[in-house]
Amino acid sequence: MSRLSYFTIILLTVITLSACNSTEKLLKSDDYEAKYAAAVKYYEQGSYMRANQLFENLQLYYRNRDISENVSWYYSQSLMKQKDYYAASFQLMNFTRRYPYSEHAEEAAFQYAYCQYRESPEYSLDQTLTHSAIKALESFAERYPNSIYMPQVNQYLDELRNKLMLKDYEIALGYYNIEQYHAAYVALNEFLNKYPESPQREEAMFYVLCSGFEYGMGSREDKMKERLSLVISDFDRFATLFKNSKHINQAQKIYTATKARLAEIEKTKN
Repeated sequence: MSRLSYFTIILLTVITLSACNSTEKLLKSDDYEAKYAAAVKYYEQGSYMRANQLFENLQLYYRNRDISENVSWYYSQSLMKQKDYYAASFQLMNFTRRYPYSEHAEEAAFQYAYCQYRESPEYSLDQTLTHSAIKALESFAERYPNSIYMPQVNQYLDELRNKLMLKDYEIALGYYNIEQYHAAYVALNEFLNKYPESPQREEAMFYVLCSGFEYGMGSREDKMKERLSLVISDFDRFATLFKNSKHINQAQKIYTATKARLAEIEKTKN
């Protein structure tokens, strides 16, 4: 390590420790005006963690005073800058409730919904937070239909709804994978009714055919004809819509096997 680099590291360490000590002194100080001025300065300089500590400290003191709105706003924004969406969400929700006529009210409402959006997990996980995010975004859209943020809101809603769609498909297909064929047949049909334009439509219809076939073939004799007849109908729909599907050969085999079993049933009756 060069002497210049060594002294640079020492200088930065001294500056950092000095700033930390300064922040600690301000936090313990009763000079709230100085504390507020320092917090704003830190924020404007991009020292969001230090600003955050001071604004959090100032909130209780300035509660119900004229400057409380500014403190609350700066506090929420310092959290946003740090990408602490969980904490920012709580502060922004409080801001919109306490200051509904603030010049920042619309932006705060959007940021609150955005924080909820950022907290939404991958589609394979529990989607409770995704439902909350959709609710927050829809609430914003209802309250501010002409907002400049609406393009972003609509984009986020599309992403979240697509996430729920993937989750529903994963659940429906999961029944097939564990050989719960009746449950798969019902769930996949419900998926198709709920999401008629889904990119998974072809796959879902194919697995409707597969699960219906397995369910029908495993049924009692008195129920088999009825259930296998549905397989024929499901094949006709699939083959009409997706005649060039990668699954068409397998679908054709299911159709042929189903027709053969139905013929056997009719022959037995006669």
